[in-house]
Amino acid sequence: MDDFLLYFEMGLDHVLDFTAYDHILFLIVLTVVFSFNQFKKVFWLVTLFTIGHCATLALSAYGVLKVNMKLIEFLIPVTIFITGFMNVLTAKSSASGKQNINLIFAVFFGFIHGLGFSNYFKMMIGKEEDKLLPLLEFALGIEAAQIIIVLGILIIGTILQNFFRVTRRDWVLVYSSIVIGFAIQMMLDRVFW
Repeated sequence: MDDFLLYFEMGLDHVLDFTAYDHILFLIVLTVVFSFNQFKKVFWLVTLFTIGHCATLALSAYGVLKVNMKLIEFLIPVTIFITGFMNVLTAKSSASGKQNINLIFAVFFGFIHGLGFSNYFKMMIGKEEDKLLPLLEFALGIEAAQIIIVLGILIIGTILQNFFRVTRRDWVLVYSSIVIGFAIQMMLDRVFW
């Protein structure tokens, strides 16, 4: 049980660490297009991201995948930028098409974000024979943290749209634009060429 709590907490901390806010920014732009009554779809979004994230952690932990970390560290804000930019482009249109794109972004960009954490995860589990159980425990922590963040985003969106009469379009545009600004700065800080 102690090992479960250790890896579960590491998963929680990985996402909820405000000094490594790229994960939170990505979750914001992924979920800002959804409303509370679409929680089932949002849950799948979060789960697909976790699956993508953990798949690359597993491939890395088992030595199947080796990557250029400078490239991955640059690609992480690129994924945030692309998702936010797509939100801005489609803010006026029907939400359903954009939400389907976000489901694809979630799993694909989850792969990239998982690669960004792969070296740390390999060090964390060391030379343990059983890598699968710590990975699953870590994944549960990631999933729980992401659900916490997504619930927060949905609550804020609901309050702003229902009580302060912020339009859905403005909610998506403003929050996506703020995140795009952070992503651009992160890309500039992480240029590797």
